[in-house]
Amino acid sequence: MKKTYKIAVIGGTGKVGRYIADTALQKGYQVRMLVRNPERLAYKNDRIEIVKGDIQDPELIYKLLKDCQIVINTFGQPVKEIPMYSEVTDNILEIMKELQISRYIGVTGGSLTINGDKKSVLNRAGAKMFEIFFPKMMKDKKKEWDILFHNKLIEWTIIRLPFVVDGFRTGYVKEDLKNMPGTKITNRDIAAFIINEIENQEYIHKAPFIAN
Repeated sequence: MKKTYKIAVIGGTGKVGRYIADTALQKGYQVRMLVRNPERLAYKNDRIEIVKGDIQDPELIYKLLKDCQIVINTFGQPVKEIPMYSEVTDNILEIMKELQISRYIGVTGGSLTINGDKKSVLNRAGAKMFEIFFPKMMKDKKKEWDILFHNKLIEWTIIRLPFVVDGFRTGYVKEDLKNMPGTKITNRDIAAFIINEIENQEYIHKAPFIAN
């Protein structure tokens, strides 16, 4: 019998996050979301528990995570803002440890390069361009990766994404641990992949690339 998890969703109003709640509910899971402006929610459902507030407030993160078993983080920022991905992730992991929550699923860009990657020439060039044009963001994303990589207590997975497009779920997702297998993926396919990762043990402590 499938377990009924309560899932804490961070970044639920974003391009990907807005479909995570719907996909989770379809699977029979409970959902709690942290939302800065609930009135701007494009997707509303009485079964979704809303925590109103800012992701930088540790007390609100605690309130969000309490009694949950899974944490899904699709937090995103405009590129002009000072990056705080590493700060947000670090706070989440610390509170997860305090609450004894073990499963964390996050997303990042395919431009993140880690030891063991064997990226194609095209993908290496793309990653280099991101480093040139968005140096602060890429530095912070690497810091976020380092925080996750050195955390052995949390069963984390961080999914590396190509360009994200609005679209229907195709059900066709290519996966690779060393190289981006495509140039784009639909937001609904990402949401479905993330929810399927809740009970998948294959990518624990790993950073798979996915694409259509």
